Amino acid sequence: MVHQAEMKTRNRTRTSKARNMILKVIGAIMIAIVLFLGIVYIVNILCNQSESKRLEPYGQHVAVDGKNMNVLIQGTGEETVVLLPGLATAAPALDFKPLIEELSPFYKVVVVEPFGYGLSDVTEKERTTENIVSEIHDALQGLNIERYILMGHSISGVYGLDYVNKYENEVIAFVGLDSSVPTLTEKIESSQLKMVKWLKKSGLSRLVMKLGTDPLVALPYDDGTKEQMRILMHKNMFNPNIINEVERMHSNFKAAESVSFPTNLPIIFFIQANHPVTDRWVPEHEAQVKNSVHGKVMLFEADHYIHRTKAKEIVENFREFMEGIK
Repeated sequence: MVHQAEMKTRNRTRTSKARNMILKVIGAIMIAIVLFLGIVYIVNILCNQSESKRLEPYGQHVAVDGKNMNVLIQGTGEETVVLLPGLATAAPALDFKPLIEELSPFYKVVVVEPFGYGLSDVTEKERTTENIVSEIHDALQGLNIERYILMGHSISGVYGLDYVNKYENEVIAFVGLDSSVPTLTEKIESSQLKMVKWLKKSGLSRLVMKLGTDPLVALPYDDGTKEQMRILMHKNMFNPNIINEVERMHSNFKAAESVSFPTNLPIIFFIQANHPVTDRWVPEHEAQVKNSVHGKVMLFEADHYIHRTKAKEIVENFREFMEGIK
């Protein structure tokens, strides 16, 4: 009996020691995680402060709703081309650089950076199509730009659809750069948005980008431009306006499904020939121009950011298209 009692006591002691060891290991792991997250958070803050000092201003500010919207103007042509960016483009005026260089010898080129993009302020207004379109128009009015060709990338295809109907007397033509169509969209879950908000706030988004492949390495920008684009990627990624725009995206697209381009408005789409996700990309664009008096779809072997790699071809074909209309 005494022997059995001693064995039980020893077993309890061993179990207690093992449990204490496991708790210590778990505690050490938790402390390491907290320290790691703390270091990532502090490094991100320090990097943000350092990068803000290295940020080189470009363009000019236009007052819209009491805030500053940044606009870059280049070229002195008689006709004006207004460029609108795709969703979450960190620095539109820099991202469009290859296209601006091809357009500016022939046109006055105006790149509008909506609120939350590039060097523009962040607004408290909801990112509905109505608000975005109204703000862009106010910026152009502030610059006394009354007649222009609207050229939009990606999601600006949906905003542009609303824009050309509201301001039909101002828009000369619409050009889509692998532009979105209202019938092709997806709904982003709120849990996904909560995750990206946390990644941004914690600084882990910076770490993820650092450890991943640099998306700018192979692109046609000089090193200085790439550095500025990286700074603005960290600055604007997942900011409140971008998050709200993503939240609103599905409803904005749905609202545009019943809207069509004005029949007499010249429209040309430059789109990727082989979309990686849907086989409806080309047919849906063709459907948008089928009733147009001057409508055309041109296909390129390119990715979604077609303006980066096919700028020369886009401008050549665009000018030919406009000359044909004249």
